[in-house]
Amino acid sequence: MPQATYCHNQDNNHRSDNQYTLIGLGSNLSSRVGPSELTVSTAIERITDSHLTVESRSRLFATPCFPAGAGPDYVNAAIRVAGCDDPRKILSILHGIEAEFGRDRAERWGQRTLDLDLIACGDAVLPDHSTFETWRALPLEVQVGATPDQLILPHPRLQDRAFVLVPLADIAPDWRHPVLGRTVQEMLAELPEAEKTAVRPL
Repeated sequence: MPQATYCHNQDNNHRSDNQYTLIGLGSNLSSRVGPSELTVSTAIERITDSHLTVESRSRLFATPCFPAGAGPDYVNAAIRVAGCDDPRKILSILHGIEAEFGRDRAERWGQRTLDLDLIACGDAVLPDHSTFETWRALPLEVQVGATPDQLILPHPRLQDRAFVLVPLADIAPDWRHPVLGRTVQEMLAELPEAEKTAVRPL
């Protein structure tokens, strides 16, 4: 199994303490516990019950469905979990919780009761820098049909998505991308204003 590659910004003035895990949550279908807003809130409680230490949680946000027209709008949020020792174990826990809430993975970018995305784990770049860059550079039309068969960290599209960055700005504005060298605040500032204002607090 490939080992994590750790990349650090060489400018000492731009170092940050990234030693925590970032998880994105989303839902645009009702689950066994109720509508999407309740589903996301309950999922955060369930993550805490799984022995992951949730240090901080964002507000809930209403977000246009991505890609446009693929289904109802989403409720999105983000949490910060203490530590980042074993990202594959964390991912396994998240997949198990998704299944408990009725997540069906039959369709990529399809509607879902619950989506738990492992966004970043400290400064880890998995499985290696080259593979990460390959997935980051995929054109949108290829992304629709391409699913990686291994964990890619940080999430290769996080810098492009307001529905990820806006909640992350609530809980980890100074987290610095280990490859791009930009903080959550800086990546969010680079997005078009219309995309940012479309993500609305509930």
